[in-house]
Amino acid sequence: MSKQNIVYNDISSASEGKVMTYREAIAQTMRQALHDNPKVILIGQGVDDHKGIFGTTTGLINEFGAERVIDTPLAEEGVTGIALGASLNGLYPIMTHIRADFILPAMNQIVNLVAKYKYMFGGLFEVPMLIRVVIGRSWGQGAQHSQSLQSLFAHIPGLVVIMPSSSQSVLEAYPYITGRYRGPVISFEHRLMYDLKFNVGMERVGKQPMTSHRIREGKDITIVATSIMVMEALRAANHLSRVSDIDCEIIDLHCASHPDKALILQSIAKTGRLLVADTSWKAYGVCSEICRLICEHSPSILNAPVTTLGMQPAPCPTAKSLEDMFYPNLRDLTDAIATLVKSKNNHGVPLPDEKSMADVYKKFKGPF
Repeated sequence: MSKQNIVYNDISSASEGKVMTYREAIAQTMRQALHDNPKVILIGQGVDDHKGIFGTTTGLINEFGAERVIDTPLAEEGVTGIALGASLNGLYPIMTHIRADFILPAMNQIVNLVAKYKYMFGGLFEVPMLIRVVIGRSWGQGAQHSQSLQSLFAHIPGLVVIMPSSSQSVLEAYPYITGRYRGPVISFEHRLMYDLKFNVGMERVGKQPMTSHRIREGKDITIVATSIMVMEALRAANHLSRVSDIDCEIIDLHCASHPDKALILQSIAKTGRLLVADTSWKAYGVCSEICRLICEHSPSILNAPVTTLGMQPAPCPTAKSLEDMFYPNLRDLTDAIATLVKSKNNHGVPLPDEKSMADVYKKFKGPF
C-alpha cells in the first residue's frame, strides 16, 4: 500500500467506515459554518485563491460571495483589528494565516485586546472568533515560516489554543467552536496532515471538544502528544507492540491552553512513566507545562524522570538535510520510549529506520 493510500484511525470513531482527509474535514466545517450562520465571515490572505489555504477554503467564494469570503492584504495587525471589530458588532470572523509565523504582527491585537475585552468590560462584551494558523515542517521553509507558537498564546488568559490531530478532532471541535463557544480560539493545523486520510464516524460520546482525550490504552508508559506528534506516537506504539513487550498509553493533548489535568495524572499514576512529545521547542513550552502539572499536583506518581521531545533549540534551518536533524523522527521517539521503559540506553529494542517525517507524510513539490 502506498503512503498516499494509508488510512489512519483515531480512537474508536470509525463506526460508519467513512474516510476523510484532514483537508476535507476542515473544508467541510468551514462550509458548514458559513451555511449555518449568515453572520460568519471567512477572512485572510488567500482564502479566495484557487489553492484555498491548502484546499480548506477552495470554492467558498463562489458559493458565499466576496462579502463573506474576504481576501486581505499583508496587514495582519490591521486585519485582526477588523476581525475584532466585526466580532464585537455581532459577526463571527474565521481568520486564516497560511503560516503561524504571520500571526506575530497581530500579537498586540490578540494579546492586548481580543483576549482581554470580556474581562476589561466586566463581561459586557464577547469576542467569539476562530483564528486558524498553519504550523509544521516541509523543506526550504526556513526560520520564519516554520515556527510552532502554541505555547506563546496558551500562556495568555482569555485565549483557547487547540491543535487538532485528526479529521475526527476537526469535525468535533470546529462546529462546536463556531456554533456554540463565545470566546476567541486559536487553532494550530499541521501542514503535513492535510493529505492524510482518517476513518471518521459518529461524535464520541461524552467527548468535550476542547480538552485532552486518551486515544490508546497502555500500561508501561504515558505519552502526551500534540498535533502530528500524536500520529508519531501511534506509529511508535504500533512498532513497539510488534517488536517488544512495551505497551504505550497515548493522550492527545489537543488543547494546549486547557489540558485535562485529571486524565493526565490518572494515566501516569497507572504507568509511572511520562514522555511528552510536542511540535515546538521544549523550553518554556508545552513540555514544560505538562511537567509543571505533575510536579505541582502529584510528583510521587512518577517512577522515572520525565522524557521530552521537541525541536532543537535553534531557528529552523532551510536545508532539508539539516531540517531532518532539527525535528525528532519516529526513530528518535521510539528510542526515547524504549529507553524510558527499559531504564537503560542499550535497551536492545529494534528501532524503525526512518530519517524524515516529511518523507513519510508528504512529498513536497513546492512551498505551498
